[in-house]
Amino acid sequence: MRKQQGKMNISWASFIVVVLCIVIANAFFAVNTIKTLSITQNRLDNTSSLSRAIERLHLSIVQAESGQRGYLLSEQKDYLLPYNNAIATLQAQIAIVQNFSSEITGQAERIARLTFLIHDKVALLTKTTDLALAGKKNQAHELLLTHQGRDLYADILALVDEIQRREVTFKIEQFAKLSEIKNEAKITFALTAITSALLIVGVFILTRINLKNAAKHRAELEQQNAILATKVAERTQELIVYSDELSRSNRELEEFAFVASHDLQEPLRKIQAFSDRLETMFKDQLGDKGTDYISRMKNAAQRMSNLINDLLEFSRVTSRGKEFIETDLNALVSDVLDDLEIAIKESKAQITVAELPHIQADPSQMQQLFLNLIANAIKFRSPDKSPIISLSYQQVSEFSRDHNIDLIWQVITVSDNGIGFSAEYIDKIFVPFQRLHGRSQYKGTGIGLSVCRRIVERHGGVITAHSILGKGATFTIKLPVDTALFTLQGEA
Repeated sequence: MRKQQGKMNISWASFIVVVLCIVIANAFFAVNTIKTLSITQNRLDNTSSLSRAIERLHLSIVQAESGQRGYLLSEQKDYLLPYNNAIATLQAQIAIVQNFSSEITGQAERIARLTFLIHDKVALLTKTTDLALAGKKNQAHELLLTHQGRDLYADILALVDEIQRREVTFKIEQFAKLSEIKNEAKITFALTAITSALLIVGVFILTRINLKNAAKHRAELEQQNAILATKVAERTQELIVYSDELSRSNRELEEFAFVASHDLQEPLRKIQAFSDRLETMFKDQLGDKGTDYISRMKNAAQRMSNLINDLLEFSRVTSRGKEFIETDLNALVSDVLDDLEIAIKESKAQITVAELPHIQADPSQMQQLFLNLIANAIKFRSPDKSPIISLSYQQVSEFSRDHNIDLIWQVITVSDNGIGFSAEYIDKIFVPFQRLHGRSQYKGTGIGLSVCRRIVERHGGVITAHSILGKGATFTIKLPVDTALFTLQGEA
């Protein structure tokens, strides 16, 4: 079956190639015919126009000479009217004739000779007429009797006849070419008709074959669709069961995290409470060493308590997130700065905030994001200079290969002049519990930036960092304008 279908495809391909070759050849032939027809038509128009211009020039000479002779014989100035009209138009007619180009061999030289003779003839006519008008009739008649004007006109007439004869011959040749083109056009039309008939027959047959194949493929496709629909239904049911199981598991994990944090916090509170009692009631008996041990125990319990709270907060970024609403980041950052007022005053921090956008977001999580970033910028400051922190904003457009569209991003950067960090830690700072400094230098559990990353990712964005050790750090937050394409609001 496949071998037969392959042979049929080859046959149709050969048929299409032959028809295309005929179409291309016919198109080339037609273009060449049209080009030749256009050239021939232009030649005919040119020779006809040149013949008419030569004839008008000749008639003007005859008109000027007739008017002059009438005046000389009758001495009536009415005869000078056609003479003056002819003389006035001769220069323009000569310019028109000189602008024509002729493909006839030697024709340009003949036209140039004709214009030269006409200039001489006009000069002689003007001289004779001027003598008569000045009252020198005898001199005018003597000039006529020299027969210069007659000889010039005879030369002009002979040259006009020669030019016109050659133009007529050239015109006859072009009409013969038109006849040939007509025959070529008939061949072109015949080829076009044959090609069109072949194409119509071929299209008809191909349509019939395609309809049969389409019906066959449609039946196969319907069968495959039925199988696929069954598989999709089975897979969908599996996914529903898996989703329900995942939701149940997430709820259990959340409950476990809450219970675990509560149960872990209770003994820690007792450790802290009894440590305070020991320190208060038996401070004198414990001595400096005992007091130091109790202080270390209290610090460890406090760190453990902070760590439990941070882990619980980290786990709740997605599970306890609120629905997104219109959020004014300017007001939100202003509230963050109010919360950090004491730290800002103590560190003498200078904070500049650009005009920030309104976005669709979870306000509480956005507040936590900027609180962590600005607090870190204040915390990790250089000991010898006050913190300089800036928040900038710009909107950028980038092409997304995943969505095959241009996406618009809200890009917010938080920059500082603090201690920074080495480039080797760029991929590690967003991992939970990653600390770059000792607890004695900077307090914290090492989970704040991990929370920041989860918040940004929940909003469909990305957060990146750039820093040079000792020269500050820059955190860049990219949030999509169209959050519907990215956000994960459906988490359990």
